[in-house]
Amino acid sequence: MPPVAAHSAAALSAAEAVVRPIWERLGHVELHNTRKVLAAFREQRVGEEHFAGTTGYGHDDLGRECLERVVARVMGAEAALVRGSFASGTHAIAVALFGALSPGAELLSITGHPYDTLEEVIGLRGRGQGSLADWGVTYREIDLAQGGAIDLDRVVGALRPETRVVAIQRSRGYAWRPSVRIADIGRAAAAMHAVRPDVVVFVDNCYGEFVEEREPCDVGADLVASSLIKNPGGGIAPAGGYVAGRADLVHRAACRLTAPGIGAAGGATLDSLRLLFQGLFSAPHVVSEALRGAICAAQVFSALGYNVDPLPDAPRTDIIQAIRLDDPDLLATVCRTVQECSPVGSYVRPIPAVVPGYGDRVLMAAGTFIEGSTIELSCDGPLRPPFVAYLQGGLSYAHCRLALEACVAALS
Repeated sequence: MPPVAAHSAAALSAAEAVVRPIWERLGHVELHNTRKVLAAFREQRVGEEHFAGTTGYGHDDLGRECLERVVARVMGAEAALVRGSFASGTHAIAVALFGALSPGAELLSITGHPYDTLEEVIGLRGRGQGSLADWGVTYREIDLAQGGAIDLDRVVGALRPETRVVAIQRSRGYAWRPSVRIADIGRAAAAMHAVRPDVVVFVDNCYGEFVEEREPCDVGADLVASSLIKNPGGGIAPAGGYVAGRADLVHRAACRLTAPGIGAAGGATLDSLRLLFQGLFSAPHVVSEALRGAICAAQVFSALGYNVDPLPDAPRTDIIQAIRLDDPDLLATVCRTVQECSPVGSYVRPIPAVVPGYGDRVLMAAGTFIEGSTIELSCDGPLRPPFVAYLQGGLSYAHCRLALEACVAALS
């Protein structure tokens, strides 16, 4: 074995020895979530007849209706809207917000500035595109308290009569801050509902499903949205997203996705249903594999002297591992190395580019079978200080390990 390769393999073996006790916790969460998903499949009597799909208007789609009941059960929600026609997690979030809000209402973010692609949805960038701001919805945001906790006293005091939706971004997004754990979401929801029972607590659930044993609606969130080509699709769902929560709010979202009067009753599923069911069933295991990779990455990069968040032994609520590199060239090196270790497009060299929805140039490494599928191993980051690489996904830990070995070699 060449010296560099031997050094990389030794570094990974040393990291694995440190994190192996931490990995044991993942097995308990995976078992719990697999049991929960299996129970939902059995309760809804999923059968081969639910894989057939529909064409045209998609009326009376038994498989789609069954899948949405399954997802609602898994997410602890009254109802769910699960569709391949959602173009992305951002699309699902936009549909949920446009459904829950109306002109004159206020959207209040209590986890600071939102993820980049929501800036144009809200109207913070790119006016005149039909954003919430163009539609007459106002917006405010409250930063997280020191240490990354939701500032409950400040949040409750900030509620106004016109505040209709309070938004929580569970994942860190492209920010150097902790992600928000389920227990913290529950405390925030309880505090706000105690003084404003009518306020809608909305959670951007992207990257978070099946990382903990509970989901946001289990602890009091009214509405959640996310992408199927992240955690809940298990690396199998070819496209789509979901909205789940209170039945009235899901219905309003459905009317935004299709049209008032049609709502959830329309929308052909074509040949996608088996993949959506299968991906959901596989998701707890795939998420556990991705978390094994993220925890090992935290240990490896920390040992190399880089700041990482979360730390290897820290509790996790999403699959993202942030690695602060403080150098655009190092960010490019890590992204390029992950791309070279991809099964698809390994020969492609990531270059910074303006991607639709983003304000900064972004480096994205994602040699995935499904375009943009960040439950598959990927690494990306905006070209702005402090030049953080956001590593996520991995359908198998073995793939994560090989990519980490290559990163150690590239940075040595």
